[in-house]
Parts: sequence; structure tokens; C-alpha cells
Amino acid sequence: MQSSWQAAHSQALREYLARGMSYLEIADALNARFGTAYSRSSAIGRARRMGLAGAEGPGDSLEQWPKRPSRAKTSGLHQPRERHIPEFFRPIPVFERLELPKLRCVGIVPRHLLLVDLERGDCRYPYGGDEEGEAITFCGHPRREGSSYCAPHFHLTRNPDLRSERAAGSVRLRLVEVA
Repeated sequence: MQSSWQAAHSQALREYLARGMSYLEIADALNARFGTAYSRSSAIGRARRMGLAGAEGPGDSLEQWPKRPSRAKTSGLHQPRERHIPEFFRPIPVFERLELPKLRCVGIVPRHLLLVDLERGDCRYPYGGDEEGEAITFCGHPRREGSSYCAPHFHLTRNPDLRSERAAGSVRLRLVEVA
């Protein structure tokens, strides 16, 4: 096996293991002595490749950790556990089905014009475009004065319960101060 460890480094690793040093201490000592950058893992790997006893130093032994108890084999079928529902579990609320509001509609048949085909006085109320790739067309009927829509679409886009603020009169602005 080829390795990047020099013979002197391997011999020092053997000596440090014989002294009972941990692999972290060994890596630090090798780096200080030879000016290398060995890690704890590289020291462990080299010791295993060299076939040194157990390849675990006294400080790295797994014997200090308690061992898991071995599981006894169960005979027969697996018994399912009883389900435990935590106390903080809240059931999903059930909502009442609400009645959908009635939608307002107009009784005109749109001309379905494309945007480039619209004239200056045509209604701009859009149709379509709800699904991916669906073309958007416009009403195209003569529009109401002061609006972008024809009279039926104008009333469709306004709340029937509220009067339009514009209908009350025009607003005059007065210049008070020049900046």
C-alpha cells in the first residue's frame, strides 16, 4: 500500500500509541514535531493500515460508552402499539358551506376584438385569459362618455349601492404656492 506517511512519521505514531496517547494528541504531536497537518482521522487510518492493536488509543476507546442492550427476539406476530394522541392535538375545524353570491352580468354580446383591433371609442372590458394560453379579447361596443367601458360594463364594474364620486361633480385644484 502506498501512503503519504514517511517512515519516521509512522514510527513516531507507533511510539505515541505505546505511550497511551489519544489520536487527537498524537496528531497534534506529529504536526508539532514534523511540521505536518495530520488530522485525528488520518492518524486513526494510518494506525489501522499498519495493523496496530485495535487501532483505538486509550482516549478514543468506545468501551467508555455504555453498550446497548441486545433486543430479545419476539416470537410470533408483531403486536401493534396502542395509538397515542397528544394532548395538544386539535381536530381540524369543520366550516359551514356558504352560499355563493349572485354574480351580476350584462345582457350584451361582446364583439371579442383583439387589443390591436380596438378603435378609439370602443369598450375595453376584457374577456378570457383565465386559463394559460387563452387569448384576451375586449367587448368593442361603443363606450360611454368619460369611461373606458360601454354603459352596461360601466355599471357592472361599479358597486350598485354606492354613487360614484365623479358623478357628484368635477374637482377643481388651485395652485397655492409655487415651489
